[in-house]
Amino acid sequence: MLDKILGKNDKDKSGPVLQKKDKDTGMDVSDRIKNMVSKATNGSKMNGNEDDKEVKRKIPRPMPKPRPREVGKARLKSPQKPPQDKKPDGLGSIIPRFGRKTGTAGRPGGGGRIPDEDQRTLVGALVFFLIIVVLVGAGYYFFVYSPYQGTLNDAKQTKINEVNTYYKGPLATDPQSQTLLAEIDSAVTPNQASAVDVIGPATISWRAYQNQQINNQKDAYGRVQISYNAGTQKNLIIKVSNAQLVVNQADASVLSNMVITTPDTVAVPIILTRLQAAGGLINVGDAVDIYLNANGTTQVQPTNQTNQTNQTNQTSPSSTGASNGGNTPQVSGATVLAILRAQDSGTIAANLTTAQSIAAGQLASSSSRSQSSTTDVEQLLRAASSNTWDQATISSLLTSYGWRLSDFERASNLGDLNAQYMVILEVPRENTMFVIQNMNSLQLVVPTQSAPTWMITELHQIYGTG
Repeated sequence: MLDKILGKNDKDKSGPVLQKKDKDTGMDVSDRIKNMVSKATNGSKMNGNEDDKEVKRKIPRPMPKPRPREVGKARLKSPQKPPQDKKPDGLGSIIPRFGRKTGTAGRPGGGGRIPDEDQRTLVGALVFFLIIVVLVGAGYYFFVYSPYQGTLNDAKQTKINEVNTYYKGPLATDPQSQTLLAEIDSAVTPNQASAVDVIGPATISWRAYQNQQINNQKDAYGRVQISYNAGTQKNLIIKVSNAQLVVNQADASVLSNMVITTPDTVAVPIILTRLQAAGGLINVGDAVDIYLNANGTTQVQPTNQTNQTNQTNQTSPSSTGASNGGNTPQVSGATVLAILRAQDSGTIAANLTTAQSIAAGQLASSSSRSQSSTTDVEQLLRAASSNTWDQATISSLLTSYGWRLSDFERASNLGDLNAQYMVILEVPRENTMFVIQNMNSLQLVVPTQSAPTWMITELHQIYGTG
């Protein structure tokens, strides 16, 4: 029995042993038993002990008997594919290592699969999580992001429209406009877009351009014509200094709609009543504004006029001032070149008498003084034109006679209201036909900002010099 355990038999005694021995024959029986026990416990997988430095060799397996080769037919051996790991189905194909066997230490090869019930729970939780993420993302987009982007785009578009409004015409290619558009486009919040200053840079650019136009467009008399739109096209002829003052005080909203050109004017004579001619208190060189009276002809009406006439002259809704320019004049700054008063006021016959009497007791004293004047201004003018009188004397008597007469009437609060005036006005050429065709409906007014001397004196007396 011991010989069988040791691997000895009777055949071994009869002849020499040809097989190689892996182990020494002199090994103890106890060592062989320990090896057999360790093999039965650990199976085919053996982990060597680090402390055991002895190298153990396996018994080689006997070589198989070779098979005879078939010579008649040659076969091609199909290439063998390397073994591939089977991909897990379901969620295991998405999540790595899901559904695989896991060992007790977390390594594959040991333990069992995750139960199907746990897999379904994890899949349901993942689907629920994805639904929550989608709902939260959609709610944020529709209720927060999209309204915010709409507000931002509206603020940007408002500023872009403002740039396009101010930078037009000669400033359409101004590099400053491209800079402002880039600044607006780079805004990330509505407040940042709304804070972009457009009118400030536009005002600077327009002032530089309009001042350059004033210097280029002035005429031989140092004037320019400013055209602007206030419902209808308006024209204003002013001096260069006044035009520069207007430009430097205005902003881009006004300057962008203003056109400065060289004056092209004509002198138009018109016959006006005293009421139409600013009360007759205008003189050569005064600037007047021309309005159109929508009621028709302006005439001095008697006090006993019938109601039927009053109803005829009432303003109809279709003939209001708004249809003719509203509160703005048709022509601004028309210059009075000459003014003639009707001849009916040219005959003067006046007599001034002063008497004085003094009595004291037996003594009495009396004195009287008389002054008379009879003048026919028309005959005096004819005598002066014949060059038979002294020109200096005639000039001192006749210079501004009509104006002085109207001014004395103003001071005395007594005047000829039926007097007529022929006024020669300098107006732009494009307004010539308007003035001629509406001569009976025109109204001349004097702006207080460019008032004549008498008006300035009265205003200072009323309001003080301040």
